[in-house]
Amino acid sequence: MPYFLPVLLTLIPLLISTSSSQPTATVFFPGFKSPNLSTNLTLTGSAEIQANGILKLTNDTGRLQGHAFCSSPFRFKNSSNGQAFSFSTTFAMAIVPEYPKLGGHGLAFTIAASKDLKALPRQYLGILNATNVGNSSDYLVAVEFDTVQDFEFQDINDNHVGIDINSLNSTASLPAGYYIDGVGLVKQNVSLQSGETILVWIEYDSVEKLVNVTISLSSKKPSLPILSLKVDLSPFLQEFMYVGFSASTGLLASSHYILGWSFKINGEAQALDLSSLPSLPRPPEKHTALTVGVSVSSVVLVITALSVAVYIFMKIKNADVIEDWELEIGPQRYDYHELKRATNGFSDKALLGHGGFGKVYKGKLKDSKTQVAVKRVSHESKQGLREFMSEIASIGRLRHRNLVQLLGWCRRRGDLLLVYDYMANGSLDKFLFDDPKIVLNWEQRLNIIKGVASGLLYLHEGYEQIVVHRDVKASNVLLDDELNGKLGDFGLAKLYEHGSNPGTTRVVGTLGYLAPELPKTGKATTSSDVYALGAFLLEVACGRRPIESNVSQEEPVLIDWVWEKFTQGRLFDVVDIRLNDKYKEDEMLLVLKLGLICSNDAPMARPNMRQAVRYLDGEAELPEVLKPSRIYEGVGEGFDTFLHSFMSSTFDNTSSYSFTDQNGNGRTSIVSL
Repeated sequence: MPYFLPVLLTLIPLLISTSSSQPTATVFFPGFKSPNLSTNLTLTGSAEIQANGILKLTNDTGRLQGHAFCSSPFRFKNSSNGQAFSFSTTFAMAIVPEYPKLGGHGLAFTIAASKDLKALPRQYLGILNATNVGNSSDYLVAVEFDTVQDFEFQDINDNHVGIDINSLNSTASLPAGYYIDGVGLVKQNVSLQSGETILVWIEYDSVEKLVNVTISLSSKKPSLPILSLKVDLSPFLQEFMYVGFSASTGLLASSHYILGWSFKINGEAQALDLSSLPSLPRPPEKHTALTVGVSVSSVVLVITALSVAVYIFMKIKNADVIEDWELEIGPQRYDYHELKRATNGFSDKALLGHGGFGKVYKGKLKDSKTQVAVKRVSHESKQGLREFMSEIASIGRLRHRNLVQLLGWCRRRGDLLLVYDYMANGSLDKFLFDDPKIVLNWEQRLNIIKGVASGLLYLHEGYEQIVVHRDVKASNVLLDDELNGKLGDFGLAKLYEHGSNPGTTRVVGTLGYLAPELPKTGKATTSSDVYALGAFLLEVACGRRPIESNVSQEEPVLIDWVWEKFTQGRLFDVVDIRLNDKYKEDEMLLVLKLGLICSNDAPMARPNMRQAVRYLDGEAELPEVLKPSRIYEGVGEGFDTFLHSFMSSTFDNTSSYSFTDQNGNGRTSIVSL
């Protein structure tokens, strides 16, 4: 067969020449079965060459990334004038999701400055990470074939082709498909994750400064490209660059395959014939066989049959029961026994903490070696399935660098479990209040504040629905190994459509962060989230909880105390003394004033999250005159009375506040009126 032919890989000396003449470099892989393949391709991550000559970038395991790059770089630019050369590539690809119609994520043809990409899987497609997205110094050009709609990067849908330049916010993108020749501009849609082999052509014309992307389900190239972009790639390419492929999986997984590949600098890449390329193997049929030798006695046969029957019965009895609604939920569904093994049987040694929703354990997944946090909903929890489903429905499809990522979930009879990214440094409140030996400096605190604000802006405006978190506070902000802040715990979150009004619901939240209009209106809004953000800003800057029962001769409500000092012209008196006056006064003043503005009793006087983020980023100036905080007629006074009465009777001296509701049910940090 053709793919048994030696792989034609020509990297002629002009690749390393400093001459300004235009080089011609060619790659031709009609399948990936060759004895010298290992010297021509560099495979990293989960990428592998299968026995049938297919390059498999990822398998159906979550949170993987796989790379395959030519081992030597190509010369992409004229050294004398800095202009990029033309290039052309064609390749055959296939994406096979673990579950039909639930793929994740995609693959990308990639031109990069290095084979060693400092990248992450999931929405980053294995080519970038949360810190280098959009950096002009990346020198990265890619064409993505994405099967997940990521709202952080403004993806148009979950089946698109995009041209990416130094960022995963595609410079141009369109739904996957091709134009049918001879019938005008009639488009045939193509499902990228159908498992079918798709032929792709990508061409850059250095004279016209034009990138064209064309796809088809046959070997014949359509006359019109599906995607075109007028762009000069010269500023985005270095003289020598590596060429190859990257793919990743996320909450859900897909296997990503390359069946053949051709590439050429300054010329048309050699054509590929789909009929001559290796074929994807059909998935093995799942069946159970029981073979009994003819010489086995009837007694042994009966015992064996009974044993099998008992085994099958126990498997059915202990199997996870999957209901229809569970199949429609986005994140990966984990096996209960896998999570039990990962947490050493939910042992106390693996316990990270506990709250009103249940206990959280540290675990390590056996297959991927990934560290995770597993939240196990307690049987006695009064929140139960409703809040569990709320968290899955809201955070399951949310993707932002400043939100704790939900990796998957599990339900087994009475046990409800959520699996998250493990945050190495735990919750922010531990650093602010619980451990006097660890002090976050001001730069770290400001970075956390900006991160949480960015995540909250995404919830309010960047997702397909409006997500009201309803419990923004320091204990729900988790810190990764680099002390980046990520907002988590979406058990109380509410969603509603953009342009609609939120409905009335029971009032939930945490005292000190609870907007004063909530007890009266019963409507959680983005504005009530902004109020909580204001309390959070003051909490981080002052190193003091929003409500303190043990402060002497001071206002126990943090917002009122900061406002009092502001009116006295002594605002810096409220700054956390553990900072030892090591902070930039203009930044501190910005955070404290913004905290007061966001915490205004009048919802209309608060900024929205976009305005708040612009203030923090220095793109807008704060109002010179701040209006008094307690001006919300009919609510502020009543709320204060309730608050002070509540504090005097129920607060203890522990780090977590608790109280008993009307039904006598103990809660932690939750108000239910």
